[in-house]
Amino acid sequence: MVMNKIDKQLEKIKKQNRIGLMTHVVIGYPDLEETIDLVKIMAENGADFIELQIPFSDPLADGPTIMRACEESLAKGTKVKDAFYVMRTLAAQVSVPLLFMAYYNTIFRYGVDKFFHDAKAAGVSGLIVPDMPIDEEPYEHFYASANKFDLYPISVVSPASTNERLKKIATHAKGFVYCTARQGTTGAKKDLDPTIRTYVKKVQRFFSIPVAIGFGIATKEHILSLQNTADVAIIGSALIDIINKTEKKKRLETIKKFIRELIH
Repeated sequence: MVMNKIDKQLEKIKKQNRIGLMTHVVIGYPDLEETIDLVKIMAENGADFIELQIPFSDPLADGPTIMRACEESLAKGTKVKDAFYVMRTLAAQVSVPLLFMAYYNTIFRYGVDKFFHDAKAAGVSGLIVPDMPIDEEPYEHFYASANKFDLYPISVVSPASTNERLKKIATHAKGFVYCTARQGTTGAKKDLDPTIRTYVKKVQRFFSIPVAIGFGIATKEHILSLQNTADVAIIGSALIDIINKTEKKKRLETIKKFIRELIH
């Protein structure tokens, strides 16, 4: 079997003895073509993984920044078929692993098996579905479909996850485990929670795969502080904040500069 691109990238990060970086975009925000340009600039300037969010009307795990981006994308008419178009276009042009981030309702309505089939064909390496109820797997067959199409269902855990829950989630985990740095929703923060290290150590007791940390990461200092704790840092809202406050003609250059500063 061909090795999943996520594993290949994680191996590369480990060999280079550094923390990896996953960036985030909302498909269709500011618009579809700019989404493509933004992902390409991120991939060219040091992002190891890129998470492409399919906009959803009720994004439970998202803070105000990403929620507004989803609302604007949907108001412009972005559909799931547009997300597949963007993914296909990018998978043919960038070499880093691309992941869909979606809410389970979107996948359920599309048809679980059909979604995974089409995602694989579009060049997706993995999926992040924060509200996939693991207890429903016997009925939903989400993980079974992911395995069938050799796509990685990235497990999402939070500081509220109990030992029992972590143990159950770990049985389906592939690639890396996405640890939310705090309970609640996404959004850039000035300081990271000092208890992160203890929390990650707890997660590592149950998962043998690398650990990624997201929610609240916004600066190079944040990433450096995670260096010996996590394998991958995830940055999302901070990037959308930059898009929001930068005029269109300067956006790509500003994002390029920001990514380079994060990793150098």
